[in-house]
Amino acid sequence: MATTDTKYIFVTGGVVSSLGKGIVAASLAKLLQARGYNVTIQKFDPYINIDPGTLNPYEHGECYVTNDGHEADLDLGHYERFLNIPTSRANNITSGRIYQNVIRKERRGDYLGKTIQVIPHITDEIKRNVKLLGQKDNYDFVITEIGGVVGDIESLPFLEAVRQLKWELGKNCLCVHLTYVPYINAAGEFKTKPTQHSVKQLQEVGIQPDILVLRTEKTLQEDLLCKVALFCNVSRDAVIQSIDMPTIYEIPLLLQDQKMDEAVLRKVGIEPGEKPELKAWRNFLAKLKNAKEGLTIALVGKYVELQDAYKSIDESLLQASIYNDKKLNLVSIQSEHLTPENVEAKLQGCDGVIIAPGFGQRGVEGKLIALRYTREHQIPTLGICLGMQCMAIEFARNVLGYADANTAEIAPESLHRVIDLMDEQKSVTELGGSMRLGAYECKLKSGSKIADVYGTLSIKERHRHRYEFNSRYRTEFEEHGFCCVGENPDTGLVEALELEGHPWYIGVQFHPEYNSTVVNPSPLFMGFVRAVIAHTQR
Repeated sequence: MATTDTKYIFVTGGVVSSLGKGIVAASLAKLLQARGYNVTIQKFDPYINIDPGTLNPYEHGECYVTNDGHEADLDLGHYERFLNIPTSRANNITSGRIYQNVIRKERRGDYLGKTIQVIPHITDEIKRNVKLLGQKDNYDFVITEIGGVVGDIESLPFLEAVRQLKWELGKNCLCVHLTYVPYINAAGEFKTKPTQHSVKQLQEVGIQPDILVLRTEKTLQEDLLCKVALFCNVSRDAVIQSIDMPTIYEIPLLLQDQKMDEAVLRKVGIEPGEKPELKAWRNFLAKLKNAKEGLTIALVGKYVELQDAYKSIDESLLQASIYNDKKLNLVSIQSEHLTPENVEAKLQGCDGVIIAPGFGQRGVEGKLIALRYTREHQIPTLGICLGMQCMAIEFARNVLGYADANTAEIAPESLHRVIDLMDEQKSVTELGGSMRLGAYECKLKSGSKIADVYGTLSIKERHRHRYEFNSRYRTEFEEHGFCCVGENPDTGLVEALELEGHPWYIGVQFHPEYNSTVVNPSPLFMGFVRAVIAHTQR
């Protein structure tokens, strides 16, 4: 269902961060998509980094990777999981990229000697990126999430660009503002003043919100919703509440029940039509509610204490568990704390184990300890990226007998670097964007477990790494039962290892979690969960 002109929706936030702008944006996009519209979402982050690729997970959570090799904000993962369509470099823009583009143009002389200023040059570049996405693929709706909250000094150029676009695009542009309504226990009531002040700040920069989404822990009464509408200059049907739900996947239905998508369509001059059923989405939620207990999987990594560090893995595991009719009990194990003495106790009761990706030396020895235990005790195990590399190191040390086996990332002087730097990377000194990034083809070995779960011998998965399995050791590994079952057809680089005679001991150099969505879960995670369930039922 195409519209005449692309409609642009901006999602801003107020009061506090982490209210869930990304989830609200993705949920609205899902509702519009279900009505037949061609929808995409982009995220504008106000930090100066060019992209999140060099940011520590403690700073910004998971770094998400798109098919075209862009290192992006983790909200793009939510966008893809909800919409089941890939994003790209154009879907995530930072202040750093905006300023970089403007400075490059200035250096080339594109501005013909003019003084370069935030207005109009920076704001023009922001607007260009907003509209470019809509024009590129003829989208009906482009939803743009503005990072941070109203009042942040670094967000001001983005908000100014939104103000200008609202004037330029007229009814084809609207603003959804997400704000917080706290409940004060001592007073026994909700307080709307933070919302009112947030809207006032937005109005002070020239933007009147069209839709208000109120983030709250409990259901708000009608009189309070009317009060917010009155004091914030929005119609009552445009005041939506986003209540705490058991899972983020219930948010689209929560917003649909309040007719948020209908309000949005009417404000851009479109008659809503029939309410979409969202059958596949509702089927997933039904399976989630009816899932049975009994699946405990450990995630072993060095950032497990961070809620968003392994977000895509967490969600991929959840999706695969639900589709296998199991409730997931995800146990986080800090690899840095694992020792030969406590590994049995730490992994006790775990039906399966995932060895997380990452960079650097911290926590690697703990991963090796966990891997030896799961390999020797026949516990289903999946290693991702560095997880696969650790599988190779542990096998080389304890099966092949190379006591100093290691990765060149940690021990470049080792005589047995079973994981080594790619030849084309040996002369690279700049960190940003220097890795193997994005989707690459992988040929799978016929008859292998991994080929069986994918149901094909040719797949495409996304990568984010700099070091590779050293092919000098391939023959020796395979002679001892650790087979190379996936490789890049162009370079011969090993993409997947699979241990013979084990219920499931598979390592992959790629990141299957990036391709897992609500209606299309990752085949590899599905296969892993099935193997875990089968092993528990033996």
